[in-house]
This record gives sequence, structure tokens and C-alpha cells, in this order.
Amino acid sequence: MNRLVFTAAFTAASAMVGVAAAQVAVFATNPQGSLGYRTGIAVAKTVSAKAAGVKGRPQPMGGSTTYIPIVNRGEVDFGFSNGMETLYAYKGIGTFKGRPHKNLRLIGRMFPLRTGIATVTDFGAKSIHDLKKLKGKRITSKYTSLSIIEIFIKGALANGNMSYSDFKKVPVSGFAKGIFALGEGKTDISWISLGSGAGRKVNTQLRKRGGFTYLDMDTTPAGIARFKKIMPAAEIVLEKNTKMPGIFKPTNIVQIDYVLFTHKGMNEETVYKVTKALAQNKKHLAKGFGAFNRVKPKNFGAPDMAPYHPGAIRALKELGRKIGG
Repeated sequence: MNRLVFTAAFTAASAMVGVAAAQVAVFATNPQGSLGYRTGIAVAKTVSAKAAGVKGRPQPMGGSTTYIPIVNRGEVDFGFSNGMETLYAYKGIGTFKGRPHKNLRLIGRMFPLRTGIATVTDFGAKSIHDLKKLKGKRITSKYTSLSIIEIFIKGALANGNMSYSDFKKVPVSGFAKGIFALGEGKTDISWISLGSGAGRKVNTQLRKRGGFTYLDMDTTPAGIARFKKIMPAAEIVLEKNTKMPGIFKPTNIVQIDYVLFTHKGMNEETVYKVTKALAQNKKHLAKGFGAFNRVKPKNFGAPDMAPYHPGAIRALKELGRKIGG
């Protein structure tokens, strides 16, 4: 074998060894088309590009209610959820009442998740109080693979001094299914994540009816108090981006932290590399999914719904970031 052939063979073999030696980090996400799935793709790409020796891989599943127990058992490496559901799962309260998931460990905040209650535009409803004119209409409920969404809807309805009893419940199997139900004419009121692929599709499906409209939440002290009683880990914020589907004018919608977590048995070095890659590469993440443009890197370690993994703590300390609220 001449030197040129030997060198080429050696280089190819070395590359194959490098690929084989890479640690695959699996990120459980909500179904394809959802905001959670788009988040998972962006995170996996950034980890693959910026965390030496680690290859990220998104794994769509039914929803976070389904995969939180799987991550807790150590059967999947990482998962995403909103902060409220993560808190419920770790403590065994709310939608996880009596089922604490004490093995969950935080990595950090992905971005503030903006979301809200929406209805078909041609109904003429613009604010949460306008729903009183739509009593008896169909509204999504149950969300078997992401049951926390029903709590969100209850919080929004309470904000407008209403409840599920004012409407006809339409059970759905998951978050994306609930969004698509609006576009398919199976429901009249649903919960939609701002800027999600599923929301954009539904807005197109409803174009002959004006698309969908996010309902402006009540920001009076009484309205916020009713909302906070049901959703203590969320806040009402003003969304000004009228280029977003469902936002026709500045509208008060819901904001909740979207977080990444793992389990206590996850390899510390892998968690360390993943945390550093995500905590200091906002631009790379935002190229994959625009929601990361809302990130404030200094607040990456701010959520405190569960303990942080030792690998995440080491990375955040090296970066000089505060850990916990």
C-alpha cells in the first residue's frame, strides 16, 4: 500500500472512530409541527455543532406529560416542558398529584414561551371577556398527552371570570391535536403557542374566516389575581409583533418559561457540555428557531422548579451565571 492510499485509509478510519465515539444525546420533544419539536431541532443542532463529542438527536413523542416519566426513569436523556408542568412533576402536585418525579434535574431556561387562548376570527371576539358572547361553543379539553394545557385554559377562562362549564368540552389527545382541531372545524376555541408551526398551519386553514385571533387578557388587578390563583408560575405580557399569526394589534397573552431538564443519573460530563453549548450560543439557537431571540443568556439558570444537575451547575458556575431564582 503506498503512502497516499495508507494516509487516506487512516484518515477515513479515524473519522469513523470519531463518529462512533460521539455521545448521542436524545432530546424528547412534543410531536412534529409543534413548538416543542422545533425547539428540539434547534437545540440538537446547536449541541451537535458546539458541544465537542456530543451529537444531539430530537425524538418526537406524544407530549411532555407522556415523556416526563420516561426521562425521570433515565430511559431518555433530556426533555422539554413549560416551567409550571416541570414544577408539578417534580413535586407531585397539580396534574402530577401523588406522582412526584424526584429524579428530574434542570439544565436551564430555553426561552420565555408565549402562548394563549384563541378563537376563529370571524366570531368577532377580541378580548377574553368577549368569550361571554360565545357561551356554549366548543372548547378543547383533557389533553391526555399534555394535561397541563387544560390548566392553562382554566387560568385564561378564570381571567375572564368564566369556566369550562360555560362551553362544550372537546377532548383531544395532545397539544398539537388541540391546535389542529381549530383548523379542522372540530372546535371553536383552543390554546395555541405563538409562532408555532401548527399555529401557522391552522391560520392558513382558516384564511377564509380571517385566521385565528388571540384573545386579549384582562390585566386589571382582579383579572390577574383570578389568573394567578390557577397559574402561579405564569404571567400576562403584551405581545406587540403583529406579524405573528393571531396578533392583529398589541395583545396581552400568557408567558411561561420553557425549560430543558434531564435526570439525576445522566452523565455529568455530557450535561456539562450540553449546558455550556446552549448557555453561550444564543445566535446559533436563534438561527434554528426564532423564539430563542427572546433569550437573555444571563438568565439561563434562573428557573428553580427542580434542582439543577451537577453538570449544569459546574457549567453555569464557570460561565458566571446565577443559578436559581
